[in-house]
Amino acid sequence: MIKAKARAVKGPTDKFESIEIERRDVGPKDVLIDIKFAGICHSDIHTARGEWREIEYPFVPGHEIVGIVQEVGSEVTKHKVGDRVGVGCLVNSCGECEYCLEGNEHYCKNGSVGTYASHDKYVEGSPLTQGGYSSHVVVTENFVLHIPDGMEMDEAAPLLCAGITTYSPLRHWQAGPGKKVAVLGMGGLGHMAVKLAHAMGAEVTVLSHSDKKREDAKEFGADHFVNTSEEKELADVKSSFDLIINTISVNLDVNTYLGLLRPQGTLVNVGAPSEPLSVNVFSLLGGRKSFSGSNIGGIRETQEMLDFCAEHSVAPQIEKITADQIDDAYERVVNSDVRYRFVIDNATL
Repeated sequence: MIKAKARAVKGPTDKFESIEIERRDVGPKDVLIDIKFAGICHSDIHTARGEWREIEYPFVPGHEIVGIVQEVGSEVTKHKVGDRVGVGCLVNSCGECEYCLEGNEHYCKNGSVGTYASHDKYVEGSPLTQGGYSSHVVVTENFVLHIPDGMEMDEAAPLLCAGITTYSPLRHWQAGPGKKVAVLGMGGLGHMAVKLAHAMGAEVTVLSHSDKKREDAKEFGADHFVNTSEEKELADVKSSFDLIINTISVNLDVNTYLGLLRPQGTLVNVGAPSEPLSVNVFSLLGGRKSFSGSNIGGIRETQEMLDFCAEHSVAPQIEKITADQIDDAYERVVNSDVRYRFVIDNATL
């Protein structure tokens, strides 16, 4: 087994502390990565605090991982020592079911394997998966992504979750020239949705509950900004949008936002509220509207997203922190006090 330094919590209310974890030895199809940067996602916080499900502790979060290939297995053909690479929310799947073969490993019929807090049933003797707040990780080559030349490694990290989570629905619902796209909420996910939709050529509107991010929205490429706390501003965009990307992870009045869609428009949730949302079916019937959801993307699409971002100079707005600042960063994320994504410098582990 390979020893790695890491930062972990040992319970849902505990602070982060330094520990040593074990990574499996490099198998024939494995890649050993020296991790340079790891993004902080709100999902890390929900999981670390046991808010979504019970997990095993100690727990090392992090599924926005960027680093350098340090070693490859004897059968690896896609990566070589010295390559700049990334790992997102998944580290394995069966690779044989219809969804995996389509490039949708996240829908794997036999169960995909999360980058953390999962048991990799496809690797014999594999320990519980632990995330990227660590010095090294071993991942099967099919789940290792190439970081394009010219892309900064620290800025690449949030793309492995926040980037693909917003890119995938924008691509699926064909955001582009002639389409009016609204982004509800402009945090870590929302600011990426704005940048990506703008780069795709859509007309972009930010829907936010205050004016605090109005100037930022314009800087990121938004054509319009609507303060949803102002009734007149909200009324002015009724029946306006082909697509609304909801990045907010709190309960809200879905029917109000369905009313902002044009006929045959779609409201897509990428935010994951812990409480059920209520939908009046008549909000859908009148214009053949759709209420949908989207969760990350497959490996092929994630690589496509990285290449798209490199080509169009799309990068997240980040604040780089040391490992000793993780606890403070978590509190700031919960309090929406980050613009717009924290990235850990793993050299500080």
